Amino acid sequence: MLTSISNSGAVRTLAFNRPEALNAFNDDMFDAVAADVLAAAVDDSVKVLVITGTGRAFSAGMDLAAERGGAAPMYGFPGMFEAIIEFPKPILLAINGLGVGFGCTICGLADLVFMADGARLRCPFTSLGLTAEAGSTITFPQLMGYQNAFWGLLSSQWMDAQTCKDLGLVFAVTESEQLLSKVYEHAQILAAQPLSSLVDTKELMMAPRREGLRAAYKIEGVALANLMGGPANLEAVAAFKERRQADFSSF
Repeated sequence: MLTSISNSGAVRTLAFNRPEALNAFNDDMFDAVAADVLAAAVDDSVKVLVITGTGRAFSAGMDLAAERGGAAPMYGFPGMFEAIIEFPKPILLAINGLGVGFGCTICGLADLVFMADGARLRCPFTSLGLTAEAGSTITFPQLMGYQNAFWGLLSSQWMDAQTCKDLGLVFAVTESEQLLSKVYEHAQILAAQPLSSLVDTKELMMAPRREGLRAAYKIEGVALANLMGGPANLEAVAAFKERRQADFSSF
């Protein structure tokens, strides 16, 4: 199973479950996450969705080793992105370990982000000869301010948990052993509220943002398509694959 689901009252937890690949995304995992998010959206027994990772990583982003050219995914990345931005209830992230690429930019799509004190985040797009995705070109400046977002998206540098908190990318940092209990504490407070109030209030906050997110996602997609497979990208991906194992094993 590429994801695992558990329930605690009205709080559902969705865990990325490819620990052997540091929860990196392939097409099957995009489909699994999208299906789980869509199912939680229409389940009235679910008031809050918590997303976390299994093992020592939250998510290493796109699986660069995944085979390409097979059957078209049911949802893929676009369908998962749409499922998340349309999700009508609170989404809380519990970032338990490293988050790379979408494992970092998903912070801009969630409602509350909690991070373990030993976790780190990184947007490696420029180091791969690519550009940002998942609407992060607008969500990161909104959360962090332009200059901090500029550095985070263009430098390809790691950001530790306290830095992410100080910059406004995450809501709270806690000791690793206390991460889920802290997240569930907040999730249960939200779940104690009427579902209709949660849904209507989130919609009032998201409605002005959603079209902007879609527009940014579309523009980012064009830029990514133009850069993907170019000389800088091919060279960077080859180098990234060579050093990836050493980089993650030192985390």
